[in-house]
Amino acid sequence: MFSKSEEQSILYGLVTVSVNGRTPSAKANYLLVQWGCQLSEKLSNSYLPTKRMMLLHFSKGELQDMDRCSEQVYLMIFESFAKRLISYEEKKDRKKLLDNYKAFMNGLISLPVNIPGTAFHACVQGSKNAIKVITDIYHERKASKIPHNDFLDRLIEEEEKENAFMDDGVAINMLFLLLFGAFESTSEAITLLTKFIFDHPEVLEELTKEHEAILKSRKNQESGLTWQEYKSMNFTHMVINETVRLANIAPLIFRKVGKEAEMKGYTIPKGWIVLVAPAVVHLNPEKYENPLEFNPWRWKEQDLHSGSKTFMAWGSGTRLCVGADFAKLQIAIFIHHFVTKYRWSVTKGGDFIRRPSLIFPNGIHIKIAEKQKC
Repeated sequence: MFSKSEEQSILYGLVTVSVNGRTPSAKANYLLVQWGCQLSEKLSNSYLPTKRMMLLHFSKGELQDMDRCSEQVYLMIFESFAKRLISYEEKKDRKKLLDNYKAFMNGLISLPVNIPGTAFHACVQGSKNAIKVITDIYHERKASKIPHNDFLDRLIEEEEKENAFMDDGVAINMLFLLLFGAFESTSEAITLLTKFIFDHPEVLEELTKEHEAILKSRKNQESGLTWQEYKSMNFTHMVINETVRLANIAPLIFRKVGKEAEMKGYTIPKGWIVLVAPAVVHLNPEKYENPLEFNPWRWKEQDLHSGSKTFMAWGSGTRLCVGADFAKLQIAIFIHHFVTKYRWSVTKGGDFIRRPSLIFPNGIHIKIAEKQKC
């Protein structure tokens, strides 16, 4: 069990190794895996009430239209992370940080024409505005010295140490990137997963069976998920892997060539940057039978918790995403409460395109209500 300061220290260590871009040693890799799992276990308890309250906000016990499920999921994930990282609350602070992040993402890969009205201009302005909000929060906190028991406290503590590797600019950029990475991929995966589950009743049935079995095995059904229960969710992890395989949320992965390499008659010089497109593998019929079909059972008896040459949803190689375990934890908690406590139906929308992120131009409109207890 970690104290609050220990929890923030572990998160800080994970992030700084990732942001610095250093290639971790075998020992460091082992520690990253252990820290990531331990942090996920610690955060599972503190994160549960937030997820449960957000789902209750969706339904309020009555069947209703939830306009644009994707936007509600974005808000749910963003508010949770922003509060934990920098004690920011979108509704209370009213600085539209989430809107600026959306503008940044929508124009991240676009024609670089910085003219008002273009996606690139909106992207630039969105990033500037978001960084300004984070910068103001950072300097206000640094000047006030008032602790908030969040990640920013730990970051400032490290930045003020003698011979610290970062300055204010590096710290602010780290917060910007961490908050962006923390909510963007998870919210997209949860939104898409909601549609996939509804479109495949047999998947919903199997998930419900798995999660109701967890409830029945408890002495107190309202006690909340435990780490052991999370680790037992075998089919849930199959559903998560299949969702992120089809979603290809990270459309591109960049890698620097460490030494000259030969590939199919071509020489790739040392120092070149190689752009990897995971979708090329994830949707390859030679690697996956009927690759466009949502079929969680294809993951049966396979390793569900690591990357490979044919599965790169969480990155690959020595730079495997250090937040992968926590992202999967979030999705699993959402599934647990969604399938055991709620019933829903998709009424409109659900189609998705890339720009380059996964977006739902018509949203996903659903009707949702709490299940009646027997």
